[in-house]
Amino acid sequence: MPALIRKTLLHVETTLIEGGRAAPRPLKLIGAAAVLRNPWAGLGFVEDLKPAIHDVAPELGETLTAMVLEAAGGGDKVEAYGKAAICGLAGEVEHASALIHTLRFGNHYRQAVGAKTYLAFTNIRGGANTPVMIPLMDKHDEGRRSHYLTVHFSIPDAPAEDEIVVALGASIGGRPHHRIGDRYQDLKDLGHEVTNPAAV
Repeated sequence: MPALIRKTLLHVETTLIEGGRAAPRPLKLIGAAAVLRNPWAGLGFVEDLKPAIHDVAPELGETLTAMVLEAAGGGDKVEAYGKAAICGLAGEVEHASALIHTLRFGNHYRQAVGAKTYLAFTNIRGGANTPVMIPLMDKHDEGRRSHYLTVHFSIPDAPAEDEIVVALGASIGGRPHHRIGDRYQDLKDLGHEVTNPAAV
């Protein structure tokens, strides 16, 4: 059964001033969300989630990726990316996880923006108006801290108890006045190797 999408939402914000100073380059954050019926709603405990994942996740990935690309002006414009899901109160966190932690969902986005890093994520359970928080990471370099960002918005009437909100996020640019260095300098200062950051 295909995804039963009740509605979609596109969130776009542009930061022009940060810390009282004009941004050298405006930061654009994009969030694309779909509100859909939980495919496992009312079925009790379902052992095998794969059939519904295969039915629903590809369509969600394709739909949300198209929304982000249109808002960004193309996949090459996206610099950081991430994903999130919120399951309504009648479902399981596993239901939220199931729809976003599959290559059938994420690969649409990853390939469209030419990414190398994994998609940062959140997956939680909550009621209507629960904040959608999409952590972002540079699509090529997970150590680039300027692009550690969060897309943050909410949908007043979603998720209902039998729904799931699934979202993709993107940034064009990084934090306007980034000045905390990057992960690689920390590793160098600590005497750790990039390939063995925990020094174990």
